[in-house]
Amino acid sequence: MADKDEKVYGILIDYEFCTGCHSCEVACKKELNLPANQFGIKLTEVGPWPIGEDRWEWVYMPVITKQCNLCEERVAAGKMPSCVQHCQAWCMYHGPVEELVKKMQGKSRMSLIAPRQ
Repeated sequence: MADKDEKVYGILIDYEFCTGCHSCEVACKKELNLPANQFGIKLTEVGPWPIGEDRWEWVYMPVITKQCNLCEERVAAGKMPSCVQHCQAWCMYHGPVEELVKKMQGKSRMSLIAPRQ
C-alpha cells in the first residue's frame, strides 16, 4: 500500500482519439516478451453502427489485461510505460492518478487504470 505522501501512478486512455493502430499492443508484447495470443494490452473494436445517413461509427478500445504491470521497471527508470510512449494517436497518458482524474473531467470516453492498493 502506498504511503500517505507517495503518489499513485496510472494510465489514462482517451477512446475518443484512438485510431486502432495497434502500436500500444505491439509495444507491450515486445516489452513484456509475451508469447502469441497473450497481451498486456489488447485493442478491441466496437462497431460499426450507423450514426446518420451515410455515416458510421467505430470505437477502438485498448483494454489493459492482468498481464500488464504498468511497466514497473520502465517507470522506476523514469520512462513512460511502453504503450504510452508508442501510442501513435497520443491518446494515452501516464502520471499521478490525481492529475489524470482532472484530465478526465467533462469527458465521457476515457478509462483510468491504476494499480490496486
